Amino acid sequence: MATLASGLKSVRQAQSVSLDNQSSIDLPKGTEENIQSILKFLPSEHLAGLDKVKLVDFIKTPKGVTAPIKGDLPGLYHPKVQNTKAYLEVSVGALLKPTEGFAQKMMAKQSFKGNLAGVLFSLVGQHYYLTLRHSVKKTNLEPQIRQYAEKNLKAWSGTQNQNSFRAKLFKPLQPMFERLAKWLNKKAVQAQKKG
Repeated sequence: MATLASGLKSVRQAQSVSLDNQSSIDLPKGTEENIQSILKFLPSEHLAGLDKVKLVDFIKTPKGVTAPIKGDLPGLYHPKVQNTKAYLEVSVGALLKPTEGFAQKMMAKQSFKGNLAGVLFSLVGQHYYLTLRHSVKKTNLEPQIRQYAEKNLKAWSGTQNQNSFRAKLFKPLQPMFERLAKWLNKKAVQAQKKG
């Protein structure tokens, strides 16, 4: 149902993206709530036309792809085709690594929430730039999607760690670290030009 804002245009109510869990791998506690909160962090206009987030064990190689894919795909965007709506497919196995050794499983479990957010931001970025932003040329899609995901992941992680001890400790030092990274990148570019 649409409501009127200032009597000018109708504003659509935010459409929620459903969650379809088809994974047999045990998910960490609160995963479904985390997915919903990650999606709520994004503007609702960027989610327009998305039907669901589908969780699977592992993503099968898409039809028509002949090149070998190294490792497991963590996520795949399925655009709207005829009668099916666009949806996101996320591989729980690629994020949790259940077939690896103990140390890798523990590291994957510790970084699951951040990796899940990165995959979701990247897939929503693909949806946004492929369907809603027609001003971007197809040759410029990959850097735009990467920039979209990095920007949202940085903002989201900043909101997640606002009150942590580590955030309070390093917040005053962050500008110095950014200047140092910029200086190191500049030196690396100069070294490439010389060599």
